[in-house]
Amino acid sequence: MFSYRAIVAHLKAMKGYFAFATILFFAGMVVGGTNVQLESFMNSQIEGLRQLVDTAESSSNPGLAMFGIIFLNNAVKSVVIMYLGVLFAVVPIFFMLVNGMVLGYLFTHMQPQQGTLFELIAKGILPHGIIEIPALVVACAYGIRFGILSFKGIGALFGKSPDLGKQYEAFVIRTVPIMVILVVSLLLAAVIESTVTVWLVNTIN
Repeated sequence: MFSYRAIVAHLKAMKGYFAFATILFFAGMVVGGTNVQLESFMNSQIEGLRQLVDTAESSSNPGLAMFGIIFLNNAVKSVVIMYLGVLFAVVPIFFMLVNGMVLGYLFTHMQPQQGTLFELIAKGILPHGIIEIPALVVACAYGIRFGILSFKGIGALFGKSPDLGKQYEAFVIRTVPIMVILVVSLLLAAVIESTVTVWLVNTIN
């Protein structure tokens, strides 16, 4: 299950799903950055994130609280979207689009009080985003694959598909090491976001 070669081979077999999840993310960015009709929805999403930050800052140890909130939020979401993809991929597709929309909205509406927008993106998003975003793309890709298997299951009701059960079992087994890798990656991203990113943002002037 945790064989390095098996994991690499499986990731290669999933490259089409990774590409599709990435396309969804960038499509969401375009929609979020250009569609003014979604402004209220975008603001509600951003307000939810702001409340998490306020919760961390009001604690006795803001740095540790920020790390815990970021890690749990991302890790739980990544696992949930992977396995809820079984509901015909609705959850991972929606999640990927919304995350892209929020980022696209921020890119086009952020007005930094200090520094430039490029500097804010480079210091406030890239340090942790270079790990966090690909991890979420992978989670969504696996969720979408679960959804495809569910559609195949519906099709199997009207025809013969003797290998579908074995395919499903094999795929579920392969998600276990991927889930571990994702959680570890998001742990590292949370450490960076709650320390390095905060420090870099404070250097903007």
